[in-house]
Amino acid sequence: MGLVDVKNLNKSYGDIKAVNDLSFQIDQGEIFGFLGPNGAGKTSTINMMIGLSRPTSGHIMIDGIDAIKDIKKVQKIIGIIPDENNLYDEMNGFDNLCFCASLYGIRRKEREKRAMELLELFDLTKAAKRPLKTYSKGMKRKLTIAAGIIHNPKILFLDEPTTGIDVESARQIRELILNLKKQGKTIFITTHYIEEAERICDRIAFIVNGKIVKVGTVTELMENVEHEHKIKMQLDSSIKYVKEELENKFVNCTVEIPDENSCLIISKERIALSPILQLLDNKGISVYEAKEIKPSLEDVFVKLTGIEASKLKKEKEKVGK
Repeated sequence: MGLVDVKNLNKSYGDIKAVNDLSFQIDQGEIFGFLGPNGAGKTSTINMMIGLSRPTSGHIMIDGIDAIKDIKKVQKIIGIIPDENNLYDEMNGFDNLCFCASLYGIRRKEREKRAMELLELFDLTKAAKRPLKTYSKGMKRKLTIAAGIIHNPKILFLDEPTTGIDVESARQIRELILNLKKQGKTIFITTHYIEEAERICDRIAFIVNGKIVKVGTVTELMENVEHEHKIKMQLDSSIKYVKEELENKFVNCTVEIPDENSCLIISKERIALSPILQLLDNKGISVYEAKEIKPSLEDVFVKLTGIEASKLKKEKEKVGK
């Protein structure tokens, strides 16, 4: 059993099944990621785990505590960072943190000390006395995370931590998350950023339509998926008029043409370059560069889920507006 153990979790809203028989565990000290598009069931799952929503059926154990029957006990050892800022715009950063600490019964002297420590850690000391409404989106996100760990929780739940903020703030937040892991925190994170999951998660679960499609480390996910071999070539002219001839001659290959001066040779088998280069040379087409394209986590996600990465990118843009 892990520090977090979820078994056969279901959540229905009328005829709509938001979460469908999920089972997974999170080990002590790891960053465990839920990667999937909007509407996949990520937020519904996290809300059940933190007590904001009751499951239709299933079991959730957190640090040996039944998180459905005894959620009040669980909430003392978890930190919750929602996808939207839940702090007070009229209060300054310092007072927001102190107020959150008071909700956990932390004494005044201790909470003020803890607030100042976190403001320094999150590089917000200069903004400590400014009203939250004057903060940038990235600064608000950092303060929200600081508020979520004010009581020094054992486990953190982060829902889409870098959605809608600038690149530099997102980078800083990823670094903060990794530093929290170094401090021994166990972290559950939901995201639809493939590169974010790949950078910071120890293990990743692909979730689509309320179901987990696959769980593993990045290495395990890459190994468990049969991938195609790809060679990208830079050319001095278009390959369009020999595309069909290439595919007919090399039966196991398909040819994609991203632009006039490049092509992608794709095959289930390893690709022998010499005969391809010879054919192109005979047609008067020179190849300036040929390199193997290694599969990425994005390729694995597309192959396992059937969801194109471009769809995730469109959703990111939509959420960020």
